[in-house]
Amino acid sequence: QVQLVESGGGLVQAGGSLRLSCAASGRTVSTLAMGWFRQAPGKERELVAGITRFEGNIYYTDSVKGRFTMSRDYAKNTVYLRMNSLKPEDTAVYYCAADTFPAVEVPKSGGEYDYWGRGTQVTVSS
Repeated sequence: QVQLVESGGGLVQAGGSLRLSCAASGRTVSTLAMGWFRQAPGKERELVAGITRFEGNIYYTDSVKGRFTMSRDYAKNTVYLRMNSLKPEDTAVYYCAADTFPAVEVPKSGGEYDYWGRGTQVTVSS
C-alpha cells in the first residue's frame, strides 16, 4: 500500500507562486511513476505533470510548460510541483498520484495510476 499526502495549496494572486508537496509512504518514490493531476469545477481531471520512475523523464501539459516544475526528493520520499506565474485558470484541486507499473513513458490517464492523495486546493485570484 502506498499513502500519498499533498500539501502546499492555498490562495494566491495571479502571477504568484506556490509549491505543492506530495509525501509518500509505503514505497519509495524512486520506484513509482508519479503524477500531478488537477480538476477544476465542471472540468475533467487532467494530468499536469508526471515523472517516470527510473529514468526520471518528466512530462508537462502544454498549458504549464515553462511555468511549472516537477521534482522529487529521495531523502524525503516526496515529490514537488513548483508553480510559478500562476493564472486564474490554474485554479483547481491538485492531486498527487502514483503508478507502480514500470512504464517507459509517463502515464497520461488517471486510470493508470494505482494510488491517489486526497488533493489540495489551489485558488488563483485575478
